Amino acid sequence: MTHDKEKAFSAIDTVEQLTRLVDFLRSGEGCPWDREQSSRSLKPYFQEEFHELLEAIDSGRSAELREELGDVLLHLCFQVSLAREAGQFTLADVVAGVRDKMIRRHPHVFGGVEFASRQDQLFAWEQIKRDEKADNHGSEAADPQASILDGLPESLPPLLKSYRIQGRVSKYHFDWEKPDELFAKIEEELTELRSAMDSGRGEAVEEEIGDLLFTVVNLARLLKVHPQPALEGTNRKFSLRFRKLEQRLRQRGLKLGKLSLEELDQVWAEVKAEEAGKSGPSAPDQPPGS
Repeated sequence: MTHDKEKAFSAIDTVEQLTRLVDFLRSGEGCPWDREQSSRSLKPYFQEEFHELLEAIDSGRSAELREELGDVLLHLCFQVSLAREAGQFTLADVVAGVRDKMIRRHPHVFGGVEFASRQDQLFAWEQIKRDEKADNHGSEAADPQASILDGLPESLPPLLKSYRIQGRVSKYHFDWEKPDELFAKIEEELTELRSAMDSGRGEAVEEEIGDLLFTVVNLARLLKVHPQPALEGTNRKFSLRFRKLEQRLRQRGLKLGKLSLEELDQVWAEVKAEEAGKSGPSAPDQPPGS
């Protein structure tokens, strides 16, 4: 019987077959763990799989990317299976909904509409989204007090949320015209941060740090650089360099916490010079005082 069960799901080559597999795992013949799950209980697992997918994308390894896409797809099918059990919707409903939405949001592709500019196209996209919300939620969404910022998930990471907020308001011309203009704003925010630090008020410092970060995100957006992958790249670069620094210290019989900042900076400079293909600074094999 076990062999027959495996054979029945040995050629899972469509999403529908994958949802059927989830249905079976949740049946009396399936797995107790799968039967116990709910949409909410699966959230942390889905979040973990999604982050593993992002790492696979950055790795550039196709086999790893294929595997992680499969894991994420399984979680999506699991959610569909749970919804179907509850009589809410089916996989066909999900596919039809997103298909119709994408056709509706591309009138210049499917409806013969012509836009005079990219800005007009973006404005139309947002208008279509608002109309969809009004259709889905009735008079509540048609509230004249509604904001163009409505609908941004509260759970978005702050860096990404800043980027999305600025992107939305920019469609309505509430934006800086040139990246250079933001350098003066950054200097202004730095001055306000120094003033807050001098005041000794922790809440004021936190507020000004937030303002500074928000402005830097704005600069990145105008430079057409997404701040999240940019920061992720810097995190990886710093981590790699610091690991190399630790390795050099071990090779020299030195320990972190026993060296001054100046001594650590010297090793750090060696690591950076090595990365750049240079011979490195003219420094002794070991930091001064070792």
